[in-house]
Amino acid sequence: MNRLKSIFISAYISALSGALIWAALHLLETPTSLGHWGVMLANGAPMAFFARLFLAPMARTSADLRWIPALGLAGTTLSLVADGWGATAAVSALNGLALAWAYIRWYSRFNGRDTSVLATGRHMPDVTLHGMDGQPLRTEALTRTTALWVFYRGNWCPLCMAQIHEVADQYRQLRERGVAVYLISPQPEGHSRALADRFEAPMRFLRDVDNQTATRLGILSKDGLPMGLQALGYDSDVPMPTVLITAAGGRIVYSDLTDNYRMRPEPAEFLEALNRAGL
Repeated sequence: MNRLKSIFISAYISALSGALIWAALHLLETPTSLGHWGVMLANGAPMAFFARLFLAPMARTSADLRWIPALGLAGTTLSLVADGWGATAAVSALNGLALAWAYIRWYSRFNGRDTSVLATGRHMPDVTLHGMDGQPLRTEALTRTTALWVFYRGNWCPLCMAQIHEVADQYRQLRERGVAVYLISPQPEGHSRALADRFEAPMRFLRDVDNQTATRLGILSKDGLPMGLQALGYDSDVPMPTVLITAAGGRIVYSDLTDNYRMRPEPAEFLEALNRAGL
């Protein structure tokens, strides 16, 4: 199923681009064509969303993104009124409604995610991660102090990047409480070094080689990488976005196991969790 999702997201953005170019070319010849303006509206809405993600990344969105299918419906209706069930209405309905629905309701969600291994109150399982120097680090060494663990998919994910920016902005408050910050992904060290150079906060970037830790923790998304990004050196398998806070010794005091990759915890939740745990 994830393999299909990997193909879907790349094909979806390509389909949106193709529809917008097709409609724009027709509008150059006939600027008053309401049907093609409908195509622009229906396909421009989701394309604007993706552009916003990459140009000004945000760490979370609404769950349903209702404005996208609403504008898709408006564009499809405009195309239908103008041209009937012709090619313009079909393109509007397909990209603006059907594929948008698939992205929001199907692609964005992790169905049946196992939350038992990392439930609050349990102890962090024994895992091995690697520093940017390639040296292995086991759970025992990483849980000697209170720690915030952020498992992110990679530099290619704009929501992950926005989330890391939020953690960096909060770093001083976390450090004052003695909290170590671990940012973990399976991407090559060079990618993580490039990311680390963007921040003044000395957060610790760790690598999960071959996704061994994500597999052990039950947070692996097989074939979760959008098709084509393998060419940039990323692994096809990625972790599901996951945030943990462990007390010294490894007891989990906070666990966010989102079932929607667009939904991430607010930074204030981390401080609240620390307060509740008396840390």
